[in-house]
Amino acid sequence: MTDVRRCAWTGTDARMQAYHDREWGVPQRDPRMLWEMLALEGFQAGLSWITVLHKRDAFRAGFAGFDPRDVARFGPADVDRLVVDPGIVRSRAKIEATISGARIWCAMEDAGESFGDWCWSFTDGRTLTGDGVALPAITPLSETISKAMKKRGFKFVGPTIVYAWMQAVGIVNDHQAHCFRRQEIVEDAGVPR
Repeated sequence: MTDVRRCAWTGTDARMQAYHDREWGVPQRDPRMLWEMLALEGFQAGLSWITVLHKRDAFRAGFAGFDPRDVARFGPADVDRLVVDPGIVRSRAKIEATISGARIWCAMEDAGESFGDWCWSFTDGRTLTGDGVALPAITPLSETISKAMKKRGFKFVGPTIVYAWMQAVGIVNDHQAHCFRRQEIVEDAGVPR
């Protein structure tokens, strides 16, 4: 299919196009995957998504497959190891925030609160659909979720990062009106138009 119409942000990079076609905007309910994407969006802060996407395999290797229970046990030696890992974004603050986020995830789950259910509670479990034209960087809902995440202790969860995460994990369907995935997501998610 050479005449596939995608969201403009995908450009011509094959990995970006594959991510767009298979993952971006698909409602993600798995608590572990929701946390992984939140961590990766945090690493994106100040960078472009293509940078993080091209390093995702190295991130997964460095962070034990983003298993929150394993990452929660990381200590100073793991931080030192990751800070010199050329395959990832080597920000000590972001690495420490990811480890701290894993501990928060575990505490929630151990208390009987599913991180996945909590993330989706802000929309009553429904995917919201954007207008297909505007791609806001921040919304009132991303500000609300950002504040709630910060209150729990998560870091690198400002409203812009949170909105990008909401788009990535399908809490919001922001595929552009002309994009072939927009209607597929609506139909798959049962989202009202």
